[in-house]
Amino acid sequence: MAKIKAAVIFGGTAREHALSLASAAEVIKNIPRDTYEVISIGINRKGRWLFFPGSPEEIADGTWEQNTDCTSAFISPDPIHRGIITIENGETSVKKIDVVLPILMGKRGGDGTIQGLLDLSGIPYAGSGVLACASCMDKSHTHMVMDDYDIKTPEWELITQRELNGLDKRCAEIAEKFGCNLVVKPANSGSNQGISFVNSPEEFIKAVKVAFSNDNKVIVEKYVKARKLEAAVYGYDTPVCSPIGEIIADDKLYDPSNFNVSSGDDLTIPADITPEIRNKAKEIAVTAFKALGCKGFARVDLFLTEDGELLLNKIGTMPGLRQNSVFSKLMEQLGYEHEDLIDMLLEQAIENADRTY
Repeated sequence: MAKIKAAVIFGGTAREHALSLASAAEVIKNIPRDTYEVISIGINRKGRWLFFPGSPEEIADGTWEQNTDCTSAFISPDPIHRGIITIENGETSVKKIDVVLPILMGKRGGDGTIQGLLDLSGIPYAGSGVLACASCMDKSHTHMVMDDYDIKTPEWELITQRELNGLDKRCAEIAEKFGCNLVVKPANSGSNQGISFVNSPEEFIKAVKVAFSNDNKVIVEKYVKARKLEAAVYGYDTPVCSPIGEIIADDKLYDPSNFNVSSGDDLTIPADITPEIRNKAKEIAVTAFKALGCKGFARVDLFLTEDGELLLNKIGTMPGLRQNSVFSKLMEQLGYEHEDLIDMLLEQAIENADRTY
C-alpha cells in the first residue's frame, strides 16, 4: 500500500519562527513512517519557500536553510497539481501531496493566510480554516463572537488607528471606565510582542503606542487577577475537550503580561478545581471552539478569577506541537502519545477534507 504523502510547513516570517522550528522538528521525528512519507517545506524569515530534504535536527538548531540540497519550492494554488512545485537549475517538477500539517504560528501563517492558499490548492490540511484562524488571531473578533455567545471575557475596549489623533482623550475615557490596571495588546499577535501590563495613565499611553507599532488595532482589557487554566479541544462534528490543566505561577496567580506560555513545564494536570468549575471550563472551551468555527484542534486559555468566575482569554488555532507543549501534554491525558497525536491530526484532516461547513 502506498504511503500517504504528508507535507509539514514550518518557519515563516512571524516572530514565532523559532517556536515553529522547534515544533516542526519534533513532529517530523514522530510522524509514523510506516504510514506517511514526509515532505518538509521551510519558509525562512525573509519569506522564501524551500523544499528541505535534510534532518529534523537541522530544523531544530535553525541551520536547515543552509543545507545545500534545499531547492526553491512553493505550493501551487492550481488544484490540478495538488502538490508543491520545486525549481532547481531552471527545471520545475511537481511533488504530489496528500495532506498538509501547517506548523506556522503568528502572522502569515496562523492567521488564515496559509489556509487560504491550501483551500485554493485543494490539498487537505490539519486544523481550522481561514475564517476561524483569522477570527482567533484578531482578538477584537474573538471578543465580539464571545459577546454574541454570552461567553465572558475580560472587559475590553478597541482603539483603532483613526482614533490616534485623539489618543489622550480615548485613553482617559478607558481609564475612567476600567481604572489604570490594564492589559494593552495588539489585536493581531500570536505572541507576547507588543503586550504591556500598565497601572498608570503615563504607562497606558506609552503601551498603546507600542501596541500600535505591531498592529493597526489595539485591545485594552481590564486587568484580571486570576488563575490560568488550559484546555485542548479537538475534533470536527463533536469536539472533545481534554482534562483541564493549570499554569502554575510562583504566586499561584497568572500574570496576564505573559500571554505566550508555550511550554508545559509549569502545567499541572488536572487543575486543582472543583468538579463544577472543571465541567464549566470544558463547556466554555468547546462552545468557544464551535462558535469561532474551529476544527481539528486548538488550545483554549481560560481565566479563573478569585471569585470563581471563568473568562475566556484566547484560542490558539496553531498551538505548539512539541512533546512538552501545553496542547500535547493535555492530549496525552486522553491517551494520545506524541506519535499517536500527530497521526490522529493528519488522519482526521484527510477524513474531513471533502466536508463543507
